[in-house]
Amino acid sequence: MKTGLLRRNVFWLALSLVLCLISAIGASAVQTAAGTVKVKDLQWETSSGRMLNALLFVPEGATTDAPAPAVVVSHGWWNNREMQDANYVELARRGFVVLSIDMYGHGNSEPLPADELAVGGTGMYDGVKLVADLPYVDPERIGVTGHSNGARAANFSVALDNAADEELISAVFLVDNEAMYSDEDGAFANLYGTRDVGLIADQYDEFFFRSYDAEGNVLTAPRDFAETPNAQSFLNFGAEPGEQRDVDTVYTETIDGVEAIRVLHTPAQTHPWTPISKYAVADLVEFFDTTLEAPNEIEPTAQVWQLKEFFTALGLIGFGIFLVAFTRALLQSRAFAGLRATGVAPARLAGWKGHGWFWGGLVVSAAISAWSYIWLSQQSWLTAITHNAVPNPVPTGSVFFIGVWAAFNGVAAVVIMVLSYYLFGRRNGARLRDLGIFPGWVKLLHSAALALVVTVAAFGLVFLADYFFKTDFRLWVIALKWFPQDKIWYAFFVLPLFLIYFVANSVALNVFNRFTLAGKEWLNTAVLALFNALGPIVLVAAQYITFAVSGDLIPGFGGIYSIWLFPVIVILAVSAVISRKIYRETNNPYVAGFLNAAVVAVMSVSNSLVMTY
Repeated sequence: MKTGLLRRNVFWLALSLVLCLISAIGASAVQTAAGTVKVKDLQWETSSGRMLNALLFVPEGATTDAPAPAVVVSHGWWNNREMQDANYVELARRGFVVLSIDMYGHGNSEPLPADELAVGGTGMYDGVKLVADLPYVDPERIGVTGHSNGARAANFSVALDNAADEELISAVFLVDNEAMYSDEDGAFANLYGTRDVGLIADQYDEFFFRSYDAEGNVLTAPRDFAETPNAQSFLNFGAEPGEQRDVDTVYTETIDGVEAIRVLHTPAQTHPWTPISKYAVADLVEFFDTTLEAPNEIEPTAQVWQLKEFFTALGLIGFGIFLVAFTRALLQSRAFAGLRATGVAPARLAGWKGHGWFWGGLVVSAAISAWSYIWLSQQSWLTAITHNAVPNPVPTGSVFFIGVWAAFNGVAAVVIMVLSYYLFGRRNGARLRDLGIFPGWVKLLHSAALALVVTVAAFGLVFLADYFFKTDFRLWVIALKWFPQDKIWYAFFVLPLFLIYFVANSVALNVFNRFTLAGKEWLNTAVLALFNALGPIVLVAAQYITFAVSGDLIPGFGGIYSIWLFPVIVILAVSAVISRKIYRETNNPYVAGFLNAAVVAVMSVSNSLVMTY
């Protein structure tokens, strides 16, 4: 009976919807502190003349009669406001009013012109000006914090605040980006004035906290940052380094009659890990509790944001199940019944030659995947587009890079399949038409229509979670969020690149590599999922083993490129499973190829930087 239930598609469709609903309700309960914090989705035209989007968290204790301290928080480059969920959950439940912004060019905020990176503190200072005018915010207790380039936005904001008629920022907590150590002449200086300042400098940061000689050679690794002149000057309030000061220690000094704080933390973690590090979150909330006085006394290590991460991860799982289950359901409808296979041939048995071609093809594909990723990351024309270093028509450089790499591997897969067919498959009775590789133009267009309907329906679940609960589906850097309509056009821009890969990959998995291993097809699927992601897995492992041992990255393999592989690993593995399950219902590799390409394109552009020229 149990087996029969698990075989029924209606069960999986219902389960996917239940998981998405539980995800939205549970995540909302955590981020609203069981209804004691109001969450508002804001979008307004700022004094910088651009549209800024943000989530505003207002605890019930923040009133006109008892104004609360406020903190403006920001994500890093190529991310969005929800990446600060650990911080805004913990700050809000401690009584802080929190504004989590989408920096200009990110999330739902207006695209960022390449020559206006610092405008309005990339949006952060415009957010500061907003919260300073709220009647339930104490304007004398406003802090800012950001991760990576969000910390750079905080530094931009301090500079704007210094030039303002009235300073609004009283506390600054920088996470994984350099503080301002020196003046225009290169001399150590206190550019933060009387403000309290904290800094997190990871020992294994991929980008920052190194020192260099006059020729640009690295002198000290990030794990040695605490002993460098920059760090010591920071802890000495901009003075020349003197007596060695320690990390995790609060230092105070009276500046212009005001007692100010400096503190440095150097956790043994990487740059992308900090936003979901319980230690970094504890350091952040303790800093703002000390400097702005949290209305609700809660121990820094008493954290609940992990529950929100659990619930949003359930939504990701539900979304993935929905893609398959809803596709199966539509195949039973009159509109798409023509795509339903009347019978799918069982997975083939592979002899010793078949095993040789199977394993050999997988190894070669994984090797090409790893090699081409590094090779492309070293091509100056592509990196210039990726990092918006030159004028170009590409709106989302990071997604374009991943798309080019995907397309390269799609073409490589086609070459491998052609060789495999003519040198082995045809001689051993493989008939491509029987395996669905030539469905005809009508069925091909029908397949695209099915993929489109499923994609729209699936992201409809994301929209409902956002509309009713102000949550999304995510786990760390793997995220599905709702988006403004301009993201649809950006998705169409990169969709052809992803189509080349995911269609070729689906054909390779299902037409050329569908065998039984040890008599089991599921084992074949698992192996294919692993090898789909094996190239990126090897690159990430090599990068961080090297970093741990030597204190720095692999020469020629930039840190951002290994970071971008974290979500790619999961996407490639999961897409293989989705592809196989849909193929078994359709005997058609194109439905899953189109579907995976569409979902990944929309998912990618809605979670990255949009920059214009």
